[in-house]
Amino acid sequence: MNPIPRRTFLRGLGAAVALPMLEGMLPLSALAQSAPVRPVRMAFMFVPNGVNMASWTPAAAGPLAALPQILAPLEGVKGAVSVLTGLAQNNAAALGDGPGDHARSTATWLTGVHVKKTAGSDIRNGVSADQIAAREIGRETRFASLEIGCERGAQAGDCDSGYSCAYSSNIAWASESTPVAKEVNPRLVFERLFGSEDFREEAESRMRRRADRLSVLDFILDDAERLKAKLGARDRQKLDEYFVAVREIEVRLEKAESEAALHAAAGVTAPKGVPSDYGEHIRLLGDMMILAFQADMTRVCTFMLANDGSNRSYRMLGISDGHHDISHHGGNEDKLEKKRRIDTFHVQQLAYVLEKMRATDDVGGSLLDNTMLVYGAGISDGNRHNHDDLPILLAGGGGGAIKTGGQHVVYPQNTPMTNLFLSMLDRVGVRVEKLGDSTGKLNGLF
Repeated sequence: MNPIPRRTFLRGLGAAVALPMLEGMLPLSALAQSAPVRPVRMAFMFVPNGVNMASWTPAAAGPLAALPQILAPLEGVKGAVSVLTGLAQNNAAALGDGPGDHARSTATWLTGVHVKKTAGSDIRNGVSADQIAAREIGRETRFASLEIGCERGAQAGDCDSGYSCAYSSNIAWASESTPVAKEVNPRLVFERLFGSEDFREEAESRMRRRADRLSVLDFILDDAERLKAKLGARDRQKLDEYFVAVREIEVRLEKAESEAALHAAAGVTAPKGVPSDYGEHIRLLGDMMILAFQADMTRVCTFMLANDGSNRSYRMLGISDGHHDISHHGGNEDKLEKKRRIDTFHVQQLAYVLEKMRATDDVGGSLLDNTMLVYGAGISDGNRHNHDDLPILLAGGGGGAIKTGGQHVVYPQNTPMTNLFLSMLDRVGVRVEKLGDSTGKLNGLF
């Protein structure tokens, strides 16, 4: 039998559902190989306001025998995670431009470029690592890249000591003057991933789904049944599991929208489709990133848990103070403890994403095996606003390229973080000689 085309979609009114990787998509020669060609994904998860470094940094270099407090939620996936110490984004420092570290740390995180200080339209940065990858490997997928986050930000105006809001709100940059805005509404992310290119049909589909409480899967049933008739038992099971995951996300979206309607009835303004629970917001977006990777809709994603400088409170943790205010701890033990709890909460959400990836089958292993995911911040200690010795994790197997999972790897102080990105780009076949302030590829990881 001829293999099923990799970019097959199940279609219906206003719906286009991409498929997970199935054995039926691989030629017999590939199935017979002990090490089939794997699609490798790249993800970048950004957290704001630095971390409590005393509770983040492992005690010694080498194998992660015991995880620090903040990283303890990663115990179950420890073997797939490396803590990288000594990396820096030196171009996020002032370099004579005065205050504005939150804006600089965000904009510079994936570019390694010292941005132009302006609150006007004449913004200047560099092209970010994710977008360099998207230009090359993005040609193989429906979407070149996916940009998501939990906190919307303005694209103009002064957000940080004379720096444009465009700097504070975006880690993805397509050109020196073009940030790639993130989507924060999970419903809109879902519709982008599973909607058709016919906007009229898509609008009708959404209307019918709302009116009749239908799933997007109800519109592609005929296509799905025809496909299943061609599949083996393992592929039919994998497809059913994928459909269950899609439907679960729809149910959670419907719950979030119902909550928003109740809030509106009570006179409380809340964005429709955005969960009131911050953890659920992160997990929903994380699950959609996983579905997009699983179905090979994209191989590149940036995910901002919040904009740097965010002053969100964490009342679900019993913390009513703003996050940014807490990060300026001044050595106060109470603030440092609150910061540790916030940082641990963020890592708990990361652990959820990584564990779901590990449980998702993919070519030659799991989705986590075929992913390189960078998690971290553009500021180390929020009180000092420093950009050296950044809190950075590298998770996943990179399609077999990453050999040193479960390690604390210590680099010389002020090693450019862009060296990590050069190494990652190299592993997905994107050859780049220079990125921002890079000086070469990293040793000890690949």
